[in-house]
Amino acid sequence: MGEYTTEELQSIFLMQGFSGLSLFSVLLLMGLGLALIFGQMGVINMAHGEFMAMGAYTVYLCSNLTEQYAPEFGPYYFIAAIFIAFTICALVGALVEWLMIRHLYHRPLDTLLATWGLSLVMQQGFRQIFGAREVSPTLPEWLMGSFSMSEMIDIPINGVFVLCLSLIVTAALILFIFRSKFGLRLRATVQNRKMSGAVGINTGKVDRLAFALGCGIAGIAGAAFTTIGSTGPDSGSRYIVDAFLVVVSGGSASLLGCVASAFGIAQAQSILEFFLEGTKGKVATLLVIVVVLMFRPQGLFPSKVRGN
Repeated sequence: MGEYTTEELQSIFLMQGFSGLSLFSVLLLMGLGLALIFGQMGVINMAHGEFMAMGAYTVYLCSNLTEQYAPEFGPYYFIAAIFIAFTICALVGALVEWLMIRHLYHRPLDTLLATWGLSLVMQQGFRQIFGAREVSPTLPEWLMGSFSMSEMIDIPINGVFVLCLSLIVTAALILFIFRSKFGLRLRATVQNRKMSGAVGINTGKVDRLAFALGCGIAGIAGAAFTTIGSTGPDSGSRYIVDAFLVVVSGGSASLLGCVASAFGIAQAQSILEFFLEGTKGKVATLLVIVVVLMFRPQGLFPSKVRGN
């Protein structure tokens, strides 16, 4: 760092810190979905990244259809595409849960292998439909450009939007889980599945809706991802490991832990990868997570898990 002046270092940390906020937004949305599927249900969903890619491709399709058939809707299509991505991914997630996942509960190794196979099938499907090359939607003009904080610091508007989107989704999910009837049923099922079933809660329906909601949030993550990167068949698989690290290090069933760990991992990667080579930066981040888990194996904010 000796080759940089103090002013340059301050600018670098600010720029990389905000770049980390963009990564934090995507990891948070991915982690929230996994916190429901893995933390609440005990299902290791290796296809979660592909649901993110599905959301991104949905935005790409909406962009193309808008340009061809309704160009006057161009400035507004992106907001609608986010809701469409959530809906499509949630519906596909519910179908996957009904066809496959519901037969594999309490068999974590089987769910890992089955969803890994599903991820390969989905990746190949993306290649057949969209091709192997990465694609990007045409973003509306209001997402382009940046805020100039100083001569050395520019804050991209799309990064601000993604950050706001992730915070809104996080707040909505917390309210949904702790203030809705479904959230009450979900928390009861997490605490004690047998007792919940005994008092009349349809635990199978709760599982299906939770899995669908987690996949839908991954679709929103994919929509957010299109503002900061291009989409390819394997785009989701690049984030799945980091998303699992977010959930495990934060506490498998803790939304607060998910937020905290996503922020820490994103900031560490963004800053360390600037001063180190990309691989060394990731290794350094992983070492920090390993040390944290050595002292807190249940994560930063451990939560009770449901009974069998």
